[in-house]
Amino acid sequence: MTLGFAFVTVLLIAAAVGGIAYVRASRMRREGRLHSLPIYHGVHSAIWVLFPALLVLAAWAPMQARLVDQAVLSSPEGKALPDFEMQRDAIIDEARQIAHREIAAGFNPESTALAPRVAEAESRYAGIGGIGAILVALGAAGILLMRKRDSQFRARTAVEKWMSALLLLASLIAIFTTLGIVLSLLFESLRFFKLVPLTDFLFGLTWSPQVAIRADQAGSSGAFGSIPLFWGTIFIGAIIAMIVAIPLGLMSAIYLTQYAAQRVRAVVKPLLEILAGVPTVVYGYFAALTLAPAVRDLGISLGIESASSESALAAGLVMGVMIIPFVSSMADDSIAAVPAAMRDGSLALGATRSETIRKVLLPAALPGVVGGVLLAVSRAIGETMIVVMAAGLAANFTANPFASVTTVTVQIVQLLTGDQEFDSAKTLAAFALGLVLFLITLALNLIALTFVRRYREAYE
Repeated sequence: MTLGFAFVTVLLIAAAVGGIAYVRASRMRREGRLHSLPIYHGVHSAIWVLFPALLVLAAWAPMQARLVDQAVLSSPEGKALPDFEMQRDAIIDEARQIAHREIAAGFNPESTALAPRVAEAESRYAGIGGIGAILVALGAAGILLMRKRDSQFRARTAVEKWMSALLLLASLIAIFTTLGIVLSLLFESLRFFKLVPLTDFLFGLTWSPQVAIRADQAGSSGAFGSIPLFWGTIFIGAIIAMIVAIPLGLMSAIYLTQYAAQRVRAVVKPLLEILAGVPTVVYGYFAALTLAPAVRDLGISLGIESASSESALAAGLVMGVMIIPFVSSMADDSIAAVPAAMRDGSLALGATRSETIRKVLLPAALPGVVGGVLLAVSRAIGETMIVVMAAGLAANFTANPFASVTTVTVQIVQLLTGDQEFDSAKTLAAFALGLVLFLITLALNLIALTFVRRYREAYE
């Protein structure tokens, strides 16, 4: 028996009990007045059977993994494994994959001999946990079936409370996940700042973590200056890309909502939104093979000898095209949501269509437009592939759009790639970069939210 089989069995028991409760409640409804519909009685009974059994399965699953590891290590084959923990865990993982028939044989020969022990232990402990969950479900089912249900029982209220609790649990999972991410970034960043001064990280102008791999070089002066990275992120994602995306996206939305015929809108709007579904690596190929050489040739023709085939301008232009749908879609929805009475009133007073758009529709739709711009900025700041392929990896602090620059996300990928120790300053720097980028993004969101609320209050 597996835990999956036990889960399906518990679901069948709960469904059967719910069906019986539904039939009983239907009979009671025909005989007299029933407070709640029969379906609520059935759902309530099914929940009371399902919930305790699922708790047993959820609690047993992590325990089973530990018990299986203990049983495997206590076997003769397990005792013969190497003492090095990482190597031993790798052999056990291979044996588990062989037992699950995911692979035919492992890299380590010991894993093949260990696979039957893993399969035996998993079968034994899964059977124990599965039988326990089934017995709990059967016990709850027996209690419910023997109990006589009152016709005035508020089953609907009880089910709604269960649904409210489920929704609250979903919300708490999201909140605690975010909290866990923030705390993990914070703790690892504090470890980094014990090796590198905070002022050097925030205000340093040189980013060269490759010179600080060894422990005696962890605090090398100037090795972890993050200013070039954050400038590159802002330069590409919040300046060049927005110069492209905001005008084109906003004008596209105005055209589609105010000027385009319905047949044209039905064709153009889906085509425009296709841009959001193109993989970023495709944009990266286009930038690296087509646009970047053209930008380099343009810079050379303008007399800029330092023009590079990997430039901030090439990456920013392509990134701006990629995020046009984010600005256009949000602006389109916001303009379309403006009451028609405001537009008709402006036109009735003698304003032209362009004056109505500039002085009535856009100010009224500004909260949605700002939201679309904010979404686009967040999307651009987090982009990695386009920057790698079109802007390069050099951390240059320059305002020259024809020069090679890099961003925070690209450097995070680079820092966490390789065989360096996890406790080294080079690796921990990735968490510090992530924390500062998170704080910057949070500040931008708060500023935008404050602006939107104030503007909405003015129009309400």
